[in-house]
Amino acid sequence: MPRCARVKSESGFYHVIAKGSGGQNLFEGVYDYRAFLELLAKACEKGDVHVIAYCLMSNHVHLLLEDAEGRLGEVMKSVLTGYAQRFNKLGDRVGHVFQQRFKSQPIEDEGYLLRAIRYIHNNPAKAGICAARDYPWSSYHEYVGVPVLVDTTLALELCGGVEGFVAFSASEDGEGYRFYERTRLSDAEARQLAVRILGEIALTDLKALERGRRNALLFELKDAGLSISQIQRLTGIGRGVIARA
Repeated sequence: MPRCARVKSESGFYHVIAKGSGGQNLFEGVYDYRAFLELLAKACEKGDVHVIAYCLMSNHVHLLLEDAEGRLGEVMKSVLTGYAQRFNKLGDRVGHVFQQRFKSQPIEDEGYLLRAIRYIHNNPAKAGICAARDYPWSSYHEYVGVPVLVDTTLALELCGGVEGFVAFSASEDGEGYRFYERTRLSDAEARQLAVRILGEIALTDLKALERGRRNALLFELKDAGLSISQIQRLTGIGRGVIARA
């Protein structure tokens, strides 16, 4: 089946997601996270792409990039191929590291750009890990401290400085933000991915877990690409509970 062409951003800003193949972890230690960021920095510098935000989760990566010259595909290929080769070599592995090709969504206005940054930084909190300010592998700390990899200029200007950025990041998102470009998983793929994410927890045992832990795992299942209907069928948990989680 031919691949669909990516939607081009008129502004040059893109929210990019890359996921581990089959839900596998992409990072096994501090050096893995650092290696990915180093590859990202080198590829973006070479391709004249600016990093606006990032968050490295255990089995997927969120990036917000500014690509004025149309070199997003080239830059991401360099990053993902380089990291996959390193990951397989160090772990004596073979096979795909990342799931299919990366996904991208254009960001066309300033308000949506800020909400995308907030969404990216809040991934650890939504997954039940920790607050954005406490997570070491996102660009949140560059916005409230010293920028190293990230170009914080535009977002801080829009927020009126660091204090405004912190307040905006902590506020409720009444208008919402969503990453729309998703490839639908088959039910067989959804089950396989869910089993990998839950580990030793049986699908039918998920509903019996403590609420916070259950909701964090439901979020991981949805964020990995399972639909609410698929999660409902696999776990027996009601649609309303899944949607709220």
